[in-house]
Amino acid sequence: MATIENHLIELLPQKDRQRLLAICEPVQLVLGTVLCESGKPTRHVYFPIDGFISLVTLIDGEPALEVGMVGREGMVGSQLALGVVTAPLRALVQGSGAAWRIGTAAFRRELAQSLALQRILNRYAYVLMMQLTTSAACLRFHLIEPRLARWLLMSQDRAHSDRFHVTQEFLAYMLGVRRVGITAAAGALQRRGLIEYSRGELTVVNRKGLEAATCSCYAADRKAYAELLD
Repeated sequence: MATIENHLIELLPQKDRQRLLAICEPVQLVLGTVLCESGKPTRHVYFPIDGFISLVTLIDGEPALEVGMVGREGMVGSQLALGVVTAPLRALVQGSGAAWRIGTAAFRRELAQSLALQRILNRYAYVLMMQLTTSAACLRFHLIEPRLARWLLMSQDRAHSDRFHVTQEFLAYMLGVRRVGITAAAGALQRRGLIEYSRGELTVVNRKGLEAATCSCYAADRKAYAELLD
């Protein structure tokens, strides 16, 4: 298990943290695995450590668009803090890595005992709601290139690496655009020396330049998280 910890767990007082970790089991997140389905009961919650997960909305039962992303800053299954068992979105592993997993029943028992856990997850649920709202506005008003820059920055933050594997087909799926749009946007970022991209292997070369190329949504997401959970 990696030494990097999940930030929400780190925020808990020591007693609450130890009690929560006692009911956790270490798991490896495998790329492409669906952890939960929209409209179905949540069987487990996940606290990523060095893997990360896409939250995907469905339209007419078909995958349509990524609206959120979860890494070590968050968790999958936060709706349980609101007393709701049904998953609102599909959770798809986007970056393989380690995570803590807890069965829903055991997690709900712990949630009932820990006021600190309740408080932290209520704040995280608000931050996630802000991320979903930002994603909706970003889709409507921003061009593909700055949206792609935002997605790459969010992925880099959670991958803890400048390099990760991602195909153009997957990027088109995540951003809800045609592949030709991703090809043009990725090519523009590469010509500006911000990324290198070849055969599904993407490297962030100039993070500051990528931050300048992204839309305001990236900074808004980070600000909302920092104000409530840092």
